[in-house]
Amino acid sequence: MISLNLPPRIKVLEAVSAVARGRVKKSDGAFKVRASAGSREYTVILNDAYVYSDDNGTLRRGYVGYPIIAAMIAEGTIRGFPELGEALKDLPWAELNARMASYRKVESYAKGVAKKAGIGGEAVDNYIAEVLAAISARRLKFKDMRQSTLTP
Repeated sequence: MISLNLPPRIKVLEAVSAVARGRVKKSDGAFKVRASAGSREYTVILNDAYVYSDDNGTLRRGYVGYPIIAAMIAEGTIRGFPELGEALKDLPWAELNARMASYRKVESYAKGVAKKAGIGGEAVDNYIAEVLAAISARRLKFKDMRQSTLTP
């Protein structure tokens, strides 16, 4: 089991938009989170302080990936922000991350979209801080639980 690091701030925004877009579904003891481009689907399993996800951030970079955050919001263990999710739900996250090559720039862009929907930057920053604090308090550890949780 590996302790996971906090994610980049932008992953909170990506997660809340995934929930608003309806890209998070629970099935057979796991969550399925579809990528913004629709080409990939991630499996997420939550079990107290242990989590599993097959997204790149979690598997290759060692942080709590946005699919885990999205599943936690959908499960209700982390508070959602439906208005923010609604404002950001149509953003093409993978495309923005690739084109801008900077999470800070993508976050600024997303905040601009939120502002047009009437959600100020301070509200966005406060929500991100709240989610990161909730994740930090849980001290999540990566564990492959696919065999013990999913039904054949």
